[in-house]
Amino acid sequence: MADAGQAFPVYVAAIAGLLFLAFVYFAVGEAASTRNEAQTAADAAALAAAQDAREQLRVGWLAVVLDPGQWGAFLGGLEYDSGAACDQAAEFATRNGAALSGDRCVPLDSGGFRVTVRTNGPESHPATASASAVIEPLCQFEEQEPTSEPPPPTPTPPGEGEEEEESPIEGLICDGVAWEIDPEEPTLPEAVDLFTVRLSE
Repeated sequence: MADAGQAFPVYVAAIAGLLFLAFVYFAVGEAASTRNEAQTAADAAALAAAQDAREQLRVGWLAVVLDPGQWGAFLGGLEYDSGAACDQAAEFATRNGAALSGDRCVPLDSGGFRVTVRTNGPESHPATASASAVIEPLCQFEEQEPTSEPPPPTPTPPGEGEEEEESPIEGLICDGVAWEIDPEEPTLPEAVDLFTVRLSE
């Protein structure tokens, strides 16, 4: 009986130790899960901002597509409303159970965004994470020089002149593919053909 009495405290201590370890493992696992959720939300928010900016770039470029002299900022992937893009970041953070936090949504000088979010979980276990998404241009433009002098215009009777047809704009190459801009029906490749959006380490 004495041995049994001595063993009982050891048994209680062992059970307490196991319970403590189980609690620690649970807490660590929960914290890791929350951090993963925060990182997922940050990744989604950063990508959403960059993708919105990419769509803006294409729309803005189309507005000046017949004037290659104004293409510079679009070719560089830098002509967009960062406020509107960051609104998309906030929306996607919310969809993933988080909210913009800290520096929130910061445009990158090279094109893209760095976004910081905080999870909306219990106050005792919130997590913060950041992610950057970059916009990488896929196009280059070299204005083409005329290969030869245009033929002289054909004389026409007074009052019967025809409008001179505009030549297509050539020299735009996107991801190795040459594109020709038709002045009559100007268009551009899809946004994904103009710019790559990706998470940046």
